[in-house]
Amino acid sequence: MDRYRHNGGLRQYVVYVAFALILAIFSIILHDDGFLSSQNLLNIGRQAAPIAVMAVGMAFALAAGEIDLSVGSIVALSSLVAAEMVADYGFLLGALMALGVAAFVGLINGIISVNVRIPSFLVTLGMLSIISGIARNWNNLQSLPIRNDRFSAIFGAGGLGPISSLLIWIVIVGVIGHIALHHLRWGRHILSTGADRNAANAVGINTARVKISALVVSATAAGFAGILLAGRLSIGRHNLGEDYLLTVIAAVVIGGTNLFGGRASVLGAITGALIMSMLNNGLILMGLEVADQLIARGAIIILAVALSMREAKEV
Repeated sequence: MDRYRHNGGLRQYVVYVAFALILAIFSIILHDDGFLSSQNLLNIGRQAAPIAVMAVGMAFALAAGEIDLSVGSIVALSSLVAAEMVADYGFLLGALMALGVAAFVGLINGIISVNVRIPSFLVTLGMLSIISGIARNWNNLQSLPIRNDRFSAIFGAGGLGPISSLLIWIVIVGVIGHIALHHLRWGRHILSTGADRNAANAVGINTARVKISALVVSATAAGFAGILLAGRLSIGRHNLGEDYLLTVIAAVVIGGTNLFGGRASVLGAITGALIMSMLNNGLILMGLEVADQLIARGAIIILAVALSMREAKEV
């Protein structure tokens, strides 16, 4: 156990060392390609924003010993809801309604998983298909334009001076997530439930409610990521976020969250999202094809999961 604690203490810094090393390597290799230009770094941050937001939510789900495979479809659905509702009710109510729909999906995921006792990966896998079908039927596969300038400015296209609003939202979501997970009793209950549900039940924690709330947080974060994508692109679309799932899981796990529950890092998840976006950006600048990027991403996921499984066996 002491050896595990020692390794866990070192493990939490690995993601930051990896971030610094990858940044340094790409800075040298791609110096002439403008990797360190302010515009390119801003692009990396913008691309990382929805992934980082989803990663924060996924960290809560994994910390509680659950997983949410429906997040990609929720992104698409929330973007469509936002586009539809903003046109009718304004930017604020439209965004809130999109978040409400996402939270409701998370609630359904949690209730079915906990009360029917079906593993969350199966429930959310089925929900992924259901939500994807709803999104595709929403507007017959046609994108919905968003013509509300305030919505676009606040949720993606605007900013404060040179600082993109997307970067600001990363900070806001990160601070809220860190406080909730590491400084509130509810966050401690999530970590305790993920570490040992029977022990958590024995000390009076309502683990069923904790698991449901963790899945609600994950879905709500995915919904907010959909709002950010809709704001940046000024559209709602049925396939927004479809290919984000593996990237989000990789970001969370390499950020120090245990795939099997009991330990999570919000800051690590955000750093992992930045790493994944930086890798994609660097590989594109190097001229690699999409297939090569997928290979690199898959290798990272396998390595991250292998490290997580090794740690679980050492407990």
